[in-house]
Formats: sequence, structure tokens, C-alpha cells
Amino acid sequence: MIPALILFLISFLMFVMSLSLVYRALRDPATNRVLDRLGEGQPVIAQKPLSVAWLDRAFLQAGLGRPSDRLGLWLGIWAVVAVLAGLLGGWAYFLIFVVLPPLLLRLYVSWRYQRRVRRMVEQLPQLLDHCVRSLKAGRTLSDAVLHAIESSSDPLKSSISRVSRNVQLGVSLPEAVEDFAELYERDEFRMFALGLKVNHRYGGNASELLENLILLIRERDQGARKLKAMTGETRVTAMVLAVLPLLVGGYFMLTNPSYLTKVWSDPSGQHMLLTAVALQAIGCLGLWRMVRSI
Repeated sequence: MIPALILFLISFLMFVMSLSLVYRALRDPATNRVLDRLGEGQPVIAQKPLSVAWLDRAFLQAGLGRPSDRLGLWLGIWAVVAVLAGLLGGWAYFLIFVVLPPLLLRLYVSWRYQRRVRRMVEQLPQLLDHCVRSLKAGRTLSDAVLHAIESSSDPLKSSISRVSRNVQLGVSLPEAVEDFAELYERDEFRMFALGLKVNHRYGGNASELLENLILLIRERDQGARKLKAMTGETRVTAMVLAVLPLLVGGYFMLTNPSYLTKVWSDPSGQHMLLTAVALQAIGCLGLWRMVRSI
């Protein structure tokens, strides 16, 4: 019975892959590549939703590219693995493989985005300082920003290069930087875009504006570092309180495995353990929200 089911699942996966290949063959690849490049370069007005899907947006923020081209294939593989796990291990394994992969993917993408955008904010004052030096050397504001983008390093260079593409497509520099700021959703980038928009509309000393912006970003970073140092004890306490029940449970499993097994075999013990797990999850969520609110 099980080999027949496995053979059926393999054939179903091959059928899904064949449909995906036929669909991609029916499309004009050259035309779609041109349209994709043009779509990436178009500015996004603040009052309208972003043109990319939420999954593409999250992966683009994390620097992982666009997953929508092979989304059907990945979903098919995920469904087949979940079904196989359910057939071989039961409903528990099926639910684990249904819930766990999207959750882990979400956590990884969020962690990758936070780490990447933090590094980009750290590199932003260097880019602005390069713009100031170029302005004092006689360049225009647009040339100074574009030259600074070319001279920057990754991950900021690969991310902010969409500004250069937008400008080459005829978009004004303030609108291009605003599109970049709205994509990565950081106040530092929004302040940069706002400063360029104000200078573009009303004029003024651009080098002085950028110097003040550099000072503001560095002061914000210094204040954030001081706050992180002052709240270090609170964060460590939250981590200890969250991990301690798990360590105690692991200790019981190593020293006396039959203890928890007997508790789980009793109906009242099951209720007690499930209640403890629920309270642990609620407590971790509460501690995480408290630490995030500091």
C-alpha cells in the first residue's frame, strides 16, 4: 500500500513540474524579462500599494531575490513532503511539516532582513559623506548621489542601486529615493528621501542638509546603542526565564525519562503538561513584547 502511495505522489509531483514547464514555455521569456526590469525600475507612489506581492517584497527586502518564478514548484514539493510525512508518521508529523517550514522560513527571512537593513543603516552615513565631498567638489546633487551609490559597498550598494535604475528610466532623484525608503521601511532612509525632496522643491544648501542628516543618523545610532546597553540586564533576564522551563524539562528527560512518560500517560497529567506548554508560550510572547517595547 505504501509503495503505491509513494509512486502516486512521485507521479503527481512530476505532473505538477510538467505543467510548470509547459506554462513557462508558453510565455515569451525575452518579453517578460524586459517587463520585469521595467517593473523593478518604476517608482511606487506612496498612496498606492506596492506592485510586488508580499512574498516578493519580503524576499527582496532580505536580499534573496524573487521567489514567485518557482513558487508553484516549491509549493508542490512542500505538499508532497507533508503528505509523505503524514502517511509514514501520522497526523502529528503531517501537521508539523505543514506548520513548521513556513514558520522557519518566515523567521529566517525576518532575521535576514533585520541584519541586512541594520548594516545598510550603518553604511548610510558613509554614502552621505561621499555625497557631501562630491558636492563641495562641484558636482550636482543628482550626480553626487549616483556617484556615491557606485562607490558604496554591499549590502547598501546592491539595495540602493534601484535608485540608479529609476533615475536612468527618467524618474526624479527624490522619487527614486522615496521608493527605496518605502521598500525598506526605515526612518533613516525616509529622512534621506525627505531631505532630497525638500531640496529639490525649495532649494538650499544641499551639503549642509546632508551633513545635518549624517549627524542626526549617528546620534540616533548612538542613542540606540546606549539604550541597548542599559536594557541588557532586562533582555538577559527575559531569555533566562524563557529558556529555564525548557532546560528543566530536558533535565528530567535525561535523568528520569519515565517520569514525564508516566505523567503524559495520565489524562490529568496531559492536561497539566499542555497547560504548562500554553503558559510557556504565552509567557515567552509577553516577555518578547516587553523587551521589544523598551
